Amino acid sequence: MQDYRADAPRLLTDFLNYHETIKGHAKTTVDEYYLDLRTFFRYLKLHRGLVPKGTPLSEISIQDVDLAFVGCVTVTEVYDFLAYLSRDRVRNARSRQQEYGLSAVSRARKIASIRSFYKYLTTKARLLDENPLQDMDAPKIPKTLPRCLTLEESRRLLSSVDTKNKARDYCILTIFLNCGLRISEIVGLNLSDIRADHLRVRGKGGKERVVYLNDATAEAINDYLIERRTVAAIDQNALFLSNRRTRMSRETVHSMVKKSLLAAGLDAEKYSAHKLRHTAATLMLGNGVDVRTLQELLGHEHLNTTQIYTHVDNTELRIAANANPLGSFHPDNDEQEKKKT
Repeated sequence: MQDYRADAPRLLTDFLNYHETIKGHAKTTVDEYYLDLRTFFRYLKLHRGLVPKGTPLSEISIQDVDLAFVGCVTVTEVYDFLAYLSRDRVRNARSRQQEYGLSAVSRARKIASIRSFYKYLTTKARLLDENPLQDMDAPKIPKTLPRCLTLEESRRLLSSVDTKNKARDYCILTIFLNCGLRISEIVGLNLSDIRADHLRVRGKGGKERVVYLNDATAEAINDYLIERRTVAAIDQNALFLSNRRTRMSRETVHSMVKKSLLAAGLDAEKYSAHKLRHTAATLMLGNGVDVRTLQELLGHEHLNTTQIYTHVDNTELRIAANANPLGSFHPDNDEQEKKKT
C-alpha cells in the first residue's frame, strides 16, 4: 500500500499523524482512515462539480483539499455519499465480475472515519467552531452471529493435520482454537514472547497483553520449538517460519488454515482463520468464562465487541422454548385425547 503522506493534503496528514502517534492506532488502521477519507473527498469534488463530470473517482486528486472545502460539508452530502456507496461503488475493483454496492458494515466504517475526522477538527485541532456532522445518523448494521466451529469440528480439524510442517501447523491451529489470537498476533510472535505458562502478545495499536497457556497449547508449542531449533532461520526472532525460513505472512497462514479445513472435511468457504478466533471465544464462553475475562483475553478495547459472543451459546434459549406448555401440542394428538375421554 502506498504511503498516504505522499499525496494527502496537510489537513488530512495531521489527522492521520494524530491517530498514529497520539491514539496509538496501528498503521493498517490509519491507512484505512486515509482510504475512506480519500474516497469521500473525491466524491465531494465530483458531486460539487469541481472536476469534469464523468471523471473516474480514482483519477481525482485530493491534494488541494483545505479547511474551506471540508468545513462547508453538509449532512445531506454525506447521506448522498452513503447512497453512492450502497448503489454505485464497486465492491472489489480487482474482481473480474464486478459487483456494486458496499455492505452496511463497509459503509458504517467509512462513516466512522468521516465522523472521527470532523471530531478531530472541532475538539482536538480546534479548526472548526462547530461539528457540521454532529447530529448525523450512522448506517444501521444488521446483527449477525459470529460463525464458528463446533467442539467436534474443532477436534476434527486438529486431528487431521498431516502436512509437511505438521508440528508448526498444528501449533498454529492449537493457538487459534485455545487462545483466540488474531492472525496478525500469531504471525507477530517472537521466540522471546514464549514463557513457561504464557505468551506475550502484541495486539492492535501495539498494546501488549498476557495470554496464559493450557496444557495442550504449551505442549504444541514445545513440540514445535524442538523442530524450530533445527532450522537455520533467516529471521532469528520469528516464532513461526515459512518454507523460506522467514517469518510466516498472514497470507501463508490463511492458506494453511484453508487447506487444513479441507483436509478435515470442513467448508473452507464458510470458515477462515478469523473464524477460529470466534470458535475459541465461543467455546470458552460456553464453558463458564465470563464476558469481561474474555474481553481481556481477546484484547478487545470495548466490551460491546466481546458481547456478540453472549448470543452464541443458545442453551438457555432452547430450555426456554421447551418449557413452553405448547411445545408438545399438535391438533391430531389433541383430538385423540378427546376421544379417549
